[in-house]
Amino acid sequence: MIRVLVVDDEALVRTGLRMILEPAEDIEVVAEASDGSEAITAVAKHRPDVVLMDVRMAGMDGLTALRELRRSPDGPAVIMLTTFDLDEYVHTALRNGAAGFLLKDTSPRDLTNAVRTIAEGSAMITPRVTKRLIDTFAGLETEGTAEARRRLSVLTDREDEVVRAVATGMSNAEVGRELAMSEGTVKAHVSRALAKLGLSNRVQMALLVRDAGTRP
Repeated sequence: MIRVLVVDDEALVRTGLRMILEPAEDIEVVAEASDGSEAITAVAKHRPDVVLMDVRMAGMDGLTALRELRRSPDGPAVIMLTTFDLDEYVHTALRNGAAGFLLKDTSPRDLTNAVRTIAEGSAMITPRVTKRLIDTFAGLETEGTAEARRRLSVLTDREDEVVRAVATGMSNAEVGRELAMSEGTVKAHVSRALAKLGLSNRVQMALLVRDAGTRP
């Protein structure tokens, strides 16, 4: 059973999200919170697997709560929600460890599937957001490029192959088929790579690969 905490400062939104998620036999909404501070308290009390949290809220906002929650190595995966196609906080949220970023107009089916996907350790970003991130940052050679390449240099050749495949959005099964290895082996490579790189999820991994650009 996937345990979910719903966080939004609007009661109607929280109710709507609960109504979408609760019919799923494998998902349980264990608690609700109206701002980031309440979310932190609720996580400590209910130990959810996934937190579904609005970015902009009265009181402590979602980004501040995200930073607090990601300080714990065994903290829940966090999906950030927003009304906007790409508000100014998307990149910061992903950098700070959000496992997913979804728009509030995401269909009920896609929202439920996103919770399942992220609970399994993968990442999920609304396609429109993904495209705009790529369009915004593609081709930019920044001062962070050399640093990103240096960080990736700690990986073995096989880990590097897996990481770059994951960064394209492939699932573990798809990477396995692409690189002729078992899904379990892919998962092990991903886990080791995350540990070596000091990252918490696949979204951060993809951003690091993007910063590094093509292999020098």
